[in-house]
Amino acid sequence: MDDAEHDPFPPQGVDLERPSVARVYDWYLGGTANWAIDREFGERVLASFPLIRPIAIANRLFLHRAVRHLVRLGVRQFIDIGSGVPTMGNTHQVADEVAPDSRVVYVDHEPVAVAHSQVLLEKHGDPKRHAVINADLRNPDKLWQQAIQTGVLDMAEPIALLLVAVLHVQQPGPDGVDIGPQAVARYRELLSPGSYLVLSHVSDDGVPAEVGRGLVDLKRMYDTSSSPVVWRSRTDFGALFGDFELVEPGLVWTPTWHPEETSPNSPEIEFGTPAESVILCGVGRKP
Repeated sequence: MDDAEHDPFPPQGVDLERPSVARVYDWYLGGTANWAIDREFGERVLASFPLIRPIAIANRLFLHRAVRHLVRLGVRQFIDIGSGVPTMGNTHQVADEVAPDSRVVYVDHEPVAVAHSQVLLEKHGDPKRHAVINADLRNPDKLWQQAIQTGVLDMAEPIALLLVAVLHVQQPGPDGVDIGPQAVARYRELLSPGSYLVLSHVSDDGVPAEVGRGLVDLKRMYDTSSSPVVWRSRTDFGALFGDFELVEPGLVWTPTWHPEETSPNSPEIEFGTPAESVILCGVGRKP
């Protein structure tokens, strides 16, 4: 099948001049919501940094485990910001396995991700419990208002806010400077007491030397071809949680966060050391 046959017609507003972070990530995970421009970039990344695929899968499995764990802690509401293209298990599907009364609002700024999420929810969702909105995480108050307008969530009750593998993509403000941390600080304010913040983020802090060199090349490729990225240190990543109380085991590499929550149907991934997964993760609870 050639590219013309493989590629569906893109939703209105889709930029096919540059690879998209969301669509490339979909390709890493084995999805089909991507175009030739995304696959070509992904192939180049994979050739330069073969760990990228298991890294992406390990990150998605962290999301699954975090959702399961939070549902067991009593959480029934989720806002998944930067949810991306629905590939390899989605937040509402994982939550429904444990709590069929759970509610989820997906948020993304990429038209393909939003369109595919809408199709997924039309086929396998419940409009009373699931919704998707097109919004920009850099405008927390507007995004929050859109989430309220879905009618799916009770904002006065605890919510788990997910920003999984999102904040290492730079979020430029009006002056071009990354405002990701400021946006997260506002989300922490908007969350009701007892809510949770779920984060994961690429870090070159403490990774093996060879992997660190690979991350240098990876950053260069994304900065010049797709979207600029930023690798945060463990300290800077931890600061994103503010005064939230970290759920045990704290800030760790993705494969080591509550591995007991892994589904028996999940793909097996092996790293020489957890640090090879290069993505730090954590879950914090608002006092």
